[in-house]
Amino acid sequence: MESMSTTVNIHDAKTHFSRLVERAEHGERITIARAGRPVAMLVAIEPETRPPRPIGMDRGKILIHDNFDDPLPEFDFDLEDPDDPLASDPR
Repeated sequence: MESMSTTVNIHDAKTHFSRLVERAEHGERITIARAGRPVAMLVAIEPETRPPRPIGMDRGKILIHDNFDDPLPEFDFDLEDPDDPLASDPR
């Protein structure tokens, strides 16, 4: 199917956006212009062509430890680099 092409200005595109989307769904390419210069194109999105990924395909490849949800330990400010000019002791 050969697609048609239409150019509309931004004002008309805003005013008739729903109609233009419907036309794009049916294969028409809509060029949106500002002051006669094309700036955008409205086209239909191609349907997904790759098959869906099977559920559980990574089962057994990921390990989540039992302590994953445990609270993080308190930060030890004494471990900061003493020469770091941005390090500050909030105590």
